[in-house]
Amino acid sequence: MRLHRNLVFAVIDTLHSIFNDDKYADKEISKTLKKDARWGSRDRGFIAETTYDIVRWRRLYEEIAEVKAPYSRPNLFRLFTVWATLKGIEIPDWNQFEDTPTRRIKGKFDELSKIRKFKNSIPDWLDELGQAELGEQWDAEIEALNTEAPVILRVNTLKTDKKTLQKRLERENEISTKFIEDYPDALQLLSRADVFKTESFKEGFFEVQDASSQKVAKATKVKPGMRAVDTCAGAGGKTLHLAAMMENKGQIIALDLYANKLRELKRRAKRAGAHNIETRTIDSTKVIKKLHDNADVVMIDAPCSGLGVLRRNPDAKWKLQPEFLDEIRKTQQEILQSYSKIVKKDGILVYATCSILPSENEKQIEKFLSSEEGKKFELQKEESILVSKTGHDGFYLARLKRTHS
Repeated sequence: MRLHRNLVFAVIDTLHSIFNDDKYADKEISKTLKKDARWGSRDRGFIAETTYDIVRWRRLYEEIAEVKAPYSRPNLFRLFTVWATLKGIEIPDWNQFEDTPTRRIKGKFDELSKIRKFKNSIPDWLDELGQAELGEQWDAEIEALNTEAPVILRVNTLKTDKKTLQKRLERENEISTKFIEDYPDALQLLSRADVFKTESFKEGFFEVQDASSQKVAKATKVKPGMRAVDTCAGAGGKTLHLAAMMENKGQIIALDLYANKLRELKRRAKRAGAHNIETRTIDSTKVIKKLHDNADVVMIDAPCSGLGVLRRNPDAKWKLQPEFLDEIRKTQQEILQSYSKIVKKDGILVYATCSILPSENEKQIEKFLSSEEGKKFELQKEESILVSKTGHDGFYLARLKRTHS
């Protein structure tokens, strides 16, 4: 591979924003890709994949390159040199690559690869936490979380079916997909492609949603005509899945603290042809109280550490702090205690996170069920999904039935 100056500089500039200005990787990469209309798909792929790679392996690379944050521009080039050398890419004869430790890189890589926190490029505290919570499984899981995630679509059954969409994507866009066993609405891309530019996406025939995430709405067993409440709806990926399962019959109330996310949900719902969704911003406790004992199905896609989706958000490793985890666990329990009151007798509550930590998952459900409010419920099903075992995002879900008034 021959390195092109404008593409390498684009990577360096993007890394500066992510590492030194604490910007989010996905947003900065997206911004960079819009800077030059002359870049083709291969150029854009190089920028995105290289940037994500260096973000993902930041700790390992900085240890090899002997640099520390905040990174000067020469030090960002040293990180890039480590990446290129380990990929077997020849370093060009540019001024920016002078005084880089190319000869020592492979030797240091071999040495550091024997130490888990360097091999898997994670902060000390996170390595210790993963070991404490997952034990022997942590080795395989953190390794799996450093791999590239597949692109998986959820077919919008309000508008089409899986076979029809598969044929259309192949015919119109030369995008090849495969079915995934036990995931009735999922299509997995065989190679990466910009699916958002397809007419099928613009017409609302699918959403991009990982297979594990698709399990959450399915766990509710919601039926057409029911009343469902998505309490942490965000931009509505799982809300739209509920709408499809309900065939636009009945009512979905989508709640969130942030009005801008609900505006995005409305836009997506229009594209998807989902007409039974009402959005409400949680701007006071009254919003929840008005819904007490009111819903057949309540879905809590709880805020969490996001450790199960590190493949998609590798910069989260560097932004996450132990204090945040302590706070989020409190919030999760508060949400369970408050939002469970929306479920009517014989109704269903589904609690889910995109975390792999038992302290955010099984232990939260155990704590809830032992509380006064939780004694009204019985646990019907729970599932911990690990990346290392399934190849899909790390998730947890629990389905509970309200058995007492």
